[in-house]
Amino acid sequence: MKHRLWIALLIFGSGAATGLLAERLLHAQNEPVKRTTLLQTDLEGAPGKEVDVFVVEIAPGASTGKHSHPGSEFAYILEGTAAVEAGGNNFAIPQRRGTLSYLMPNEVHNVSNQSRTEPLKAIVFAVNDKGKLKIAPAK
Repeated sequence: MKHRLWIALLIFGSGAATGLLAERLLHAQNEPVKRTTLLQTDLEGAPGKEVDVFVVEIAPGASTGKHSHPGSEFAYILEGTAAVEAGGNNFAIPQRRGTLSYLMPNEVHNVSNQSRTEPLKAIVFAVNDKGKLKIAPAK
């Protein structure tokens, strides 16, 4: 009788652990755009300016949505393939691993991950006015 109780508890515990792990994996996959700050600092020699360096990860098939930034941005694709719509163009410019792009201040753009299976990862260097909004939805 005790063996059956231990087996039942073991099965229940294994099921609960599997459920918790699956929930965490599912939650991590639901985040279409993830931003991880690497560095944020004042830009020496340029009063009122700051540099923001971050990694952006875009899930397969996801996009950032149209938006703009008040400062300049330089993006280097680390992994995957992006399609960048910018500058009022009605077409997307493909960006692959190893490509560097520049976005002018206030340039409305949308970045999408063209893959249905692989994530898109880029490192972004942004120069902004210190203490001001860094992102704005497109109007």
